[in-house]
Amino acid sequence: MKEIVTVQVGGFANFVGSHFWNFQDELLGLAEDPYADSVFKKQHLDMDVLYRTGETQQGILTYTPRLVSIGFQGSLGSISSHGTLYNHEPTTTSDVTTWTAGVSTHMAERHKKNLFLRSLYEEQDKTTTVDDRTVDRSGPQREYQDKDIVESLEKGVKFWTDFSKVDYHPQSLYELSGLWMDDWEFDNYGIGRDALAHGLREEEISERLRFFVEECDRVQGFQFMVDDSGGFSAVAAELLENIADEYSNTPVLLYALRAPESYVNLGKRKQTILRSLHDAVSFSRLSSYCNLVVPVGLPSLSTSQVSSFFCIEDEKPYHCSAIYAAALHSISLPFRMGSLAPTTDLHYVSGAVDVNDVVQILSGQSRRNKVAILDMAMPAPSLTGNEAGEKLLDYLHPVTPEIAEDVEDLQAVETMTIHGVLGPGTVENSCLEACHFVFGGDVSLDTRGRLPMMSHTYIGNPYRWIIS
Repeated sequence: MKEIVTVQVGGFANFVGSHFWNFQDELLGLAEDPYADSVFKKQHLDMDVLYRTGETQQGILTYTPRLVSIGFQGSLGSISSHGTLYNHEPTTTSDVTTWTAGVSTHMAERHKKNLFLRSLYEEQDKTTTVDDRTVDRSGPQREYQDKDIVESLEKGVKFWTDFSKVDYHPQSLYELSGLWMDDWEFDNYGIGRDALAHGLREEEISERLRFFVEECDRVQGFQFMVDDSGGFSAVAAELLENIADEYSNTPVLLYALRAPESYVNLGKRKQTILRSLHDAVSFSRLSSYCNLVVPVGLPSLSTSQVSSFFCIEDEKPYHCSAIYAAALHSISLPFRMGSLAPTTDLHYVSGAVDVNDVVQILSGQSRRNKVAILDMAMPAPSLTGNEAGEKLLDYLHPVTPEIAEDVEDLQAVETMTIHGVLGPGTVENSCLEACHFVFGGDVSLDTRGRLPMMSHTYIGNPYRWIIS
């Protein structure tokens, strides 16, 4: 098995990551749901690529993301940094005292779970399994209306954990403590570098990453989601440098994520210059330690063509991060498509690759680090009623900033992931039919019945990456 280790660094990156893991959780649930569409039971996805199995002290099996998430202290909201699956023994106070005067303790009030999390935890507590028997443990429970839950998410999301459905391993969640500054002050590369220079923060983060890597059979690559608009870009760069030293032959795919609020006009000329310097240093450092960089994040997602079918509010990270997470989810599908047996029906599934394959395809023979452009179309356009010669490429729009849509690079190399394209009568299309729509002409399968670099499953939307 070829595992992927995911690293999320910074506020907006964790928002995107939270949606990303919610998508995976939904796939796992639908695959086991006897009432779900049969399409979810034949996805040919190996979720072990992203997840790890474990066991609690009580012998309960766990299935958690192979993830290291880094954020500010207090950014986890109502969730403990030790997760919810494993019992954490609080540090006991020493009996030896050297201070004889009075002591006062000031403790911040814990953040309360919102309506979505409360309904989620109550649903999980309703039943339990004892000796392979399902036992109902539910007492009097409050009935939560869907509209109330949706409203709580629309108006009350402050932390990325406020809408997270996933249980995390204790090694996954790391908070940068002792910085003594607000998150808006942690706004440039130099501050982030200084934050790691003191104490054991860098070593502690590396140890957590090492924990997940060393239990893998064969790591196919690292998947980095980085909010590079402030000091967390330096945190990611230092971690990437350590990875380059310890795992030099393992490819790194990095998504440089930015929320619309990071493009706010700074006003003063000095602040604008400092922001430009940060962007230059951040991009230079991050790109030097990874194999492929994909900038993601438009100044205004709500007014872009990408969100023509959505009601997006740019000031809500909860909204914008969902769109970008959908793109990252689709991009990663070929990385975790399971090995297909010779008898497997390839009518609907084709094009499994790993991280290194994609890097090599997009980079060609060049050894320089590359920057990719990410285009997306969501929802996936239907093949019904399209004009003759109309191609799927016509529906794609960039989510990479500062990209001109009306300019075509004839030397560009691209790879595309397609899923969710429907035909007449909402019938799923085959790989071949989807490929006809992509290129607007006749395309044939190879001798093994496959379409190179083409995957077609049923839960999302089409995307392409382009190197120029």
